Amino acid sequence: MRRELAWRVFSGEYNDATLEIKGSGEKTPSYVITPLGSKVNRLFVVGVLTDVENVSEGGEFVRAHISDPTGVFTLYSGQFQQNATDQLLNIDAPAFVAVVGKVRTYTPDDGELYVSVRPETVREVTADARARWILETCMQTKQRIGAVTEAMRMNEPNVSELRNLGYSRELSEGIIAALKEYPAVDVSKYVTLVRESLQYITPSKETAPDLHLEDVIEKKEAKTKKPAEKKEKASKELQSDDSEETENTVLDAIKKLEGDDGAAWDLIMENCKKAGLDEDSIEEALTSLMDKGFIFEPVLGTIKTT
Repeated sequence: MRRELAWRVFSGEYNDATLEIKGSGEKTPSYVITPLGSKVNRLFVVGVLTDVENVSEGGEFVRAHISDPTGVFTLYSGQFQQNATDQLLNIDAPAFVAVVGKVRTYTPDDGELYVSVRPETVREVTADARARWILETCMQTKQRIGAVTEAMRMNEPNVSELRNLGYSRELSEGIIAALKEYPAVDVSKYVTLVRESLQYITPSKETAPDLHLEDVIEKKEAKTKKPAEKKEKASKELQSDDSEETENTVLDAIKKLEGDDGAAWDLIMENCKKAGLDEDSIEEALTSLMDKGFIFEPVLGTIKTT
């Protein structure tokens, strides 16, 4: 079974989710769909661990909170996630942590859906790691804002049209499901969320990265594809296949090298070059794998798989 990617989602988006798509079989994954179309089974979070609390008499079940610029993620961890539970209990809060976890939901009698996170791995990280996560999450949130905006302009929003615009299948499917659950998504709320999050990286508005957020919500004229574009599309599909093969090669190299502490950037480069890849392709693959949540950088210059 293909491993689910770990989404980068701010708590302000994740906690707004009210839609769960449950898997029909034992090995069929379940998903939480956010208003921006994130189809989340696993997620990658970096923030401030603010507290860890025992919620059972034996101490085998704990609740923790991780703060990001937009709110708080709630974590629940127990004996079936013993390593993660031990890691949470051994970190002195407050501390910067990176967490890879799976979605967890609870629906009380009133029928309202509440989301939390069941951690798989917990690791203490630096403030720089948190800043990189914020920037990367801002960029991915901007992409989702753009995709939702495009879908809302369509006469009949559908996965195929979104795929033709270059969005992934996971995001395209998530957006179509989201528009049925959240028919009037307040896009401006999430634009503000991204702007405010950037201030955690660079407090001065003059020096904050400009993600051109206005570009994704301004009105655009509908464009008709020209017949000549078919060749260009076929070429892009071939490039996509090459990129996926390169990413698999790089990911395999990291898994062989990483051990407990991760793989050094230089060693990854060296091994991938021996496999016939050039430096630019390796760096592009590393960036893409990081964006997809398959790897992260716990320490500058060191890469680990999630």
